[in-house]
Amino acid sequence: MAQGNVDLVTVGRRIRHFRTARGLTLDQLGAKVEAAPSQLSLVENGRREPKLSLLRALAAALEVELSELISDEAPDARSALEIELTRAQASVLYASTGLPVVRPTRGTPTEVLEALVGMHRELARRTREQIATPEQARRANTEQRERMRAQDNYLPDIEQEAEDRVKATGHTQGALTHREVATMAEQLGFELLYVDDLPRSTRSITDLEHGRIFLPPASIPGGHGLRSMALQAIAHRVLGHEAPGDYATFLKQRLEINYFAAACLMPRSAAVAYLQGAKKRRELAVDDFRDAFGTTHESAAMRLTNLATAHLDLKVHFLRVGYDGAIYRVYENDGLPLPADVTGAVEGQFACRKFGARAALASNQHTTALAQYTDTPAGTFWCETQVGSGDDGRFSITFGVPFDDAKWFRGRETTVRAVSTCPDPRCCQNAPDELEERWHRAAWPSARAHTHILSPLPSGNFPGVDDAELYEFLERHSAPE
Repeated sequence: MAQGNVDLVTVGRRIRHFRTARGLTLDQLGAKVEAAPSQLSLVENGRREPKLSLLRALAAALEVELSELISDEAPDARSALEIELTRAQASVLYASTGLPVVRPTRGTPTEVLEALVGMHRELARRTREQIATPEQARRANTEQRERMRAQDNYLPDIEQEAEDRVKATGHTQGALTHREVATMAEQLGFELLYVDDLPRSTRSITDLEHGRIFLPPASIPGGHGLRSMALQAIAHRVLGHEAPGDYATFLKQRLEINYFAAACLMPRSAAVAYLQGAKKRRELAVDDFRDAFGTTHESAAMRLTNLATAHLDLKVHFLRVGYDGAIYRVYENDGLPLPADVTGAVEGQFACRKFGARAALASNQHTTALAQYTDTPAGTFWCETQVGSGDDGRFSITFGVPFDDAKWFRGRETTVRAVSTCPDPRCCQNAPDELEERWHRAAWPSARAHTHILSPLPSGNFPGVDDAELYEFLERHSAPE
């Protein structure tokens, strides 16, 4: 059509509107413009593009201006509903449901059209909510972190549920075994099956109809993660989870299943007794706690944040920092100053380069934990950091407390000390003036994309790049070899 980007559905409905307003049938209008009624029907339904010559003939026969005939506005409220329904049913979203297309006719009641259009609007709205934007995801995660902070990262109902489930397996002491996890599943009517063809996008699959939980092969190195994955799958059933309708619910469920798994692997009664004894001896240590219950260092450190405030009267902080310096997991209720974006999200922000979390990553010594005191604008904090390695590269796990509580931990005697003035950019975000001046316009790095779902894009001269680290690298390599 010479008019270009004219919406065929709207044009068709306008032609029908003017035809019926003139009291003409398709046969009568067809005779006036010398076109077959079947051809006009296709045009009115938006299924055929009319030639300009036909449009001019239709405008003349219907006694309207051509511009009025091809206007992009619906001619009346009912036509607007028909147009919206036609567009919605032509969408990829509706096609993905596999449902048939309902073609509105003159006999379709207006209230039926309103109901159908309303359902399509709601389907689109719910889909938009489920596919949260990065900003929505960060906001939901921030709200959850603040909520857990207000509860001292402690969920007593899940603690008790985990305690009861573990006791029911016959477990008495030491690390929870794979056999005991399988027994827990059996008590819920499920069998654990280890397969090597799980979809790559899943960690486990629960077959509710046949009572089976599919997990990766049992022979994968370590095996710590298999117990946790099985317990997380079990947790969905124990905690009565339904399919999440929004991102906040998804995050809440993910937190709860992780909490349940940790509370089973390190049951409250045994864990608290162990930790209270270590505190009395002034020998609290994440690695001892880890080894006592046969878990990973990260799981032990995070579990310690669940129990420290409620049962040890300690305020604490926890950080998982990636090799790039970005914070990927965090908890604090001890006032440690942390970077945050405008939404309040900490995840994805660069940790201060003076923190033990970054210092340990820069160190060549990875066999033992790095203990450090750090002076900050909010006071002095002690922390211990262990470096690990995963599919995404090296990372560090940090557990720490305010200065006054370092006396309860092994490693308190460290002489390593640093000073952080973050969020003052002069602390570690800005390179020295001479390096900034030299390299600001003489470098162009390609930023590595942050793959973490909650990671925002940090600001700077080169978004996503640690400017100070960049300029220092260039300076080190500026001299010809």
